[in-house]
Amino acid sequence: MFLAFKSLPKNTSACVKNPATFLALSIGCFTTMIAKFNRSNIHYCFAALAFAVYGIRVCPFLDSLSTAELLIPILTVFAAQYLGRKLLLPRVEAVSLASQAKWQFSLDLSLFLIGGVSLAIYNKLLYDFPIESELKVLVGMSILGFFISCDLALNRQYKIAKILKKTAASINPDVEPYPLTKKFVWFALICLVSVVTVVVEVINKDLDWLIHRDPSISLRVAKGYIFAEVMFVVAVMMIYVILIILSYSRNLKINLSIQNQTLNQVAQGNLGVKVAVVSNDEFGVMAQRTNVMIESMLAQNNEINVTRDVCIHSLATLAETRDNETGGHIIRTQNYIKVLAQALQKQPKFAPQLDDETIELLYKSAPLHDIGKVGIPDSILQKPSKLTDEEFATMKQHAEIGYQALQKAQAELGDNSFLQIAGEISLTHHEKWDGSGYPKGLVGDQTPLSGRLMAVADVYDALITKRVYKPAFSHAKAVSIISEGSGSHFDPEIVAVFLASADEFAQIAEQFKDDHELES
Repeated sequence: MFLAFKSLPKNTSACVKNPATFLALSIGCFTTMIAKFNRSNIHYCFAALAFAVYGIRVCPFLDSLSTAELLIPILTVFAAQYLGRKLLLPRVEAVSLASQAKWQFSLDLSLFLIGGVSLAIYNKLLYDFPIESELKVLVGMSILGFFISCDLALNRQYKIAKILKKTAASINPDVEPYPLTKKFVWFALICLVSVVTVVVEVINKDLDWLIHRDPSISLRVAKGYIFAEVMFVVAVMMIYVILIILSYSRNLKINLSIQNQTLNQVAQGNLGVKVAVVSNDEFGVMAQRTNVMIESMLAQNNEINVTRDVCIHSLATLAETRDNETGGHIIRTQNYIKVLAQALQKQPKFAPQLDDETIELLYKSAPLHDIGKVGIPDSILQKPSKLTDEEFATMKQHAEIGYQALQKAQAELGDNSFLQIAGEISLTHHEKWDGSGYPKGLVGDQTPLSGRLMAVADVYDALITKRVYKPAFSHAKAVSIISEGSGSHFDPEIVAVFLASADEFAQIAEQFKDDHELES
């Protein structure tokens, strides 16, 4: 091989003239092969070739062997390593996912060290090579084993990460994994020592060859040969270093993408997500602690929501204790409005305004639609007969009273979508489609969608419920009255979905009816 390499002056000249091209092509070809074919197969084949070339570059004793004498033991050792790897790999796959990359690294490195010792012993016993030659064999096999073990371990880690990401599963990382900073330091030091060691060995042998070269080979040509050999060795080392950098970058990318995707969802208010813990390192610990943080935020958010719901229900109930309306009114109306909103959500026109979060806010804030009644005198609220025009004018003020109270709360507590929707409903649920409602006399869709929805829900419940000024109407009559109000009192499109959902309204009315029986 060495002689064959020496007999290629054209190629040598090309490498000398454009070593960057040679290096780039070598790296590109090798990384492409690694990506397309079985990673371990390519590594072992390339390593066998690289070690054979390395041996004749650094050791004059190996260089003295024939091609068969050099290659047969090398190929035999690598074949034995590969077979041993196939036999032992199931044991690696049997350990926990968190430990597989570490075991993978240990297995491959151990096989290369054993292979190096085997070759050294073989050469010593058969050819009685000096200890210098055996040490060069061990150094070469150790360096190859280190780089290949790193890459195969990183590749296993990547495959595990992909599986965990796809299945949304996680591993349990060590409480204190070996720091990445120390891994970087060790990797950089080993790379530096490896490159320096191999280059020094090559130069040392080439200087000896230069002194004893064939007189027919000029100094200029000899220098080209030496430079080409150094470039070849550097190229091989760079291939492995760059391959490991690319493998680690790929693993880093999948870790960061998983973390960022989850944090983006959390930033959008989705606290029901978790970061998949896919690596047994600081990133795994970071992901695990992020999950603890998200769980804590979810627990606090749930507690806040429960507190809010209790306050809403208490305020709405308190307002109704001062009114002649029934206690089930707030429960029924919030369920009615949810049915209407979910039906409208299916229509392209309303879908952008009615996402799931908005519908939930409508449902939660609906009980506060009459909160302004706390500002109306008891003589009017609790009057056991129909109100006079003057009394009704006072009663109509409850819409603005409730709105102003909610606006004040929003001004003190900051912008809040819940308070905004509650304020809209409180102010506008008595507005009418034709502009004849109160307090603003809004026309058509000048009334917010929340107010238009509550108008239908509130009126339906008022119709089917007994009041001091009227008996409870039947469901059929209430549906008829609302249908007649389409285009005058109510938004026609909301009336359309109300008519389609009338059976659900009847079921809600029955489920949450008051103590007295509703008419059928």
